[in-house]
Amino acid sequence: MKKNLVVFLVAVAGGFVSLAAYRLFFDDRQNGQMFTSNLPVYDASYSGLAESGTLDFTSAAERTVNSVVHVKTQSTVNAPYDPWADFFGYRQSPQVQMSSGSGVIISTDGYIITNNHVVEGADKLEVTLNNNKNYEASVIGRDPSTDIAVIKIEESNLPAVVWGNSEEVRIGQWVIAVGNPFDLTSTVTAGIVSAKARNINLLGSRERGNEEIFPVESFIQTDAAVNPGNSGGALVNTRGELVGVNTAIASQTGAFAGYSFAVPSTIAKKVAQDIIEFGHVQRAFIGVRIQDVSQEQAKAAGLNDVSGVFVESVTDGGAAAQSGMKQGDIIQKVGEYPVNNVPMLQEQVAKYRPGDKVQVTVWRDGKSQSVEVTLRNRSGKAQLDDFSAMSSETKQALGATFTAPTPEDLSHLRITGGAKVADLQQGKFKSIGMQKGFIITKLDGQPVQGPQDLVSALESKTGKYVEIRGYYSNGMEAMYGFRL
Repeated sequence: MKKNLVVFLVAVAGGFVSLAAYRLFFDDRQNGQMFTSNLPVYDASYSGLAESGTLDFTSAAERTVNSVVHVKTQSTVNAPYDPWADFFGYRQSPQVQMSSGSGVIISTDGYIITNNHVVEGADKLEVTLNNNKNYEASVIGRDPSTDIAVIKIEESNLPAVVWGNSEEVRIGQWVIAVGNPFDLTSTVTAGIVSAKARNINLLGSRERGNEEIFPVESFIQTDAAVNPGNSGGALVNTRGELVGVNTAIASQTGAFAGYSFAVPSTIAKKVAQDIIEFGHVQRAFIGVRIQDVSQEQAKAAGLNDVSGVFVESVTDGGAAAQSGMKQGDIIQKVGEYPVNNVPMLQEQVAKYRPGDKVQVTVWRDGKSQSVEVTLRNRSGKAQLDDFSAMSSETKQALGATFTAPTPEDLSHLRITGGAKVADLQQGKFKSIGMQKGFIITKLDGQPVQGPQDLVSALESKTGKYVEIRGYYSNGMEAMYGFRL
């Protein structure tokens, strides 16, 4: 009897304990609380988790797809000059090439960011919105150093993208790419961030090894599917914020093979703002020759980690030299952001303008030290470049109007001057197939530094045959000849 009573009492006690635990659990759930493990708890607004707990990109896609446009370009490619054809009176007709890419609306009044290589050399631009409306676009400015360009259409109340901060992007984070691959409009693909601060030597090779271009490569690498036509499109986080501009793929076939690369939004936004405000990029220079830190250099400097940027030398009178930075210093931070390699340093400096002051942390004499660096422009001055001081000289000759080349032209083509074709009417230059944008650098072997040089040379010409050499903006060298 006693034994049965004990069993009964234990059972009753166990029931009360179970009931208490049950009520405690469900009461806590109703109060918005719940027991959790030590696993990370994701914010649905950030991670793309739907209420059901499954991964969901629909909100980010809906916020982005109407801000991404289809950019179609038309360019004219001239056949190489053939003196025999000219001698016998044959004319080789220019060829028209069509290509396409993507762009992202960054302002409600029609400014669109895209890649430089999408619009470079284009004679005509057409933009198609996600609602199938077409617009003629004009190029506001291009920056070969970052492969960013800004174009504009005349429209208002457009669905502009929301800028995100690429500094906050983490490896392994979900992102989506929106663009127009293979002319398939409004295509959305998803992937994760595979790496940051990637340098793939893309811009240097594109610019023919031009050391004056100062290419800035610190790409975000993802495995989101990107193909030809995606260039200039959006890379967004799961909030639908623009964190990069899709630019390139790593492939041996020309199609997606697993990795794609995007210009970080911190660089793209600054470049776009400069182009819109000044027409050109206000590029800041720190004035150092650098390389990634090697294991030997880290050991010699007393660093435990092989990271940072080693200062091989400083430019006399440059920003680094004026701040007290020395050869052998190891740059560890720019502002509050660590720089573990050269691409990361380039990315941080690219966010600033000449004249900006920034705290740079360097490792010297076995400890970290902070120096204040006042960044400078390409002329070595701690002030913004005065692009309004560019020559506005305009001259006309033989049915063509000539202006001075832009700073980007000079840097991109590695030339010091020339006469750029701004407009063509009926006349000798148009009859030989010369196109707008061609920059004449030599006439009969003599340098042409500006429009006035060209006009003076033509006026003083004594012979009947004229040979002209120069470049198009895509880097193609061309030669023309004609009889006066």
